[in-house]
Amino acid sequence: MTYSGDKVSFLVEKFELLPHPEGGWYKEIYRSDEIIRQQDLPGRFQSDHSFSTSIYYLLKDYDFSAFHRIRQDEIWHFYLGSPVKLYILKDGKQELIMLGDNPEAGHVFQAVVPFGCWFAAEVSIPDSFAFLGCTVSPGFDFSDFELASFEELQRDYGAYSTLIRRMTRV
Repeated sequence: MTYSGDKVSFLVEKFELLPHPEGGWYKEIYRSDEIIRQQDLPGRFQSDHSFSTSIYYLLKDYDFSAFHRIRQDEIWHFYLGSPVKLYILKDGKQELIMLGDNPEAGHVFQAVVPFGCWFAAEVSIPDSFAFLGCTVSPGFDFSDFELASFEELQRDYGAYSTLIRRMTRV
């Protein structure tokens, strides 16, 4: 799909998307009313959390989702646009998942990023965009979010320094 400023503007306006600290645009569309108490969650959580949350997420070709990690598993859903390269750093290795609408080309419609893994994303086609969704359980809270620095990732994932430099903001 070719980038259309009108299509991106339409999606940003229609879904009231806001700039995300990791890059791209987002809007929370679901937050469970039910709560899991901190004492019932694994020790990595510092507060009560909703059962689940979900967002819309939009990436444009010149932007990227910078390497970050959260304390929960995150499920990415592909909806519309360019296939997306989802990079995951885990146990000293890098994994690439292609989110998209062409299973014959190896794309998947959904992918899970395990909690605690560093991950980043970008559209795979120049002059394009991707419209996605992300579901997190227990529900997302910005206190669970950590943006990576180049130096931090370089220590454990130095073999991927070109990718890390391109996909970090600090």
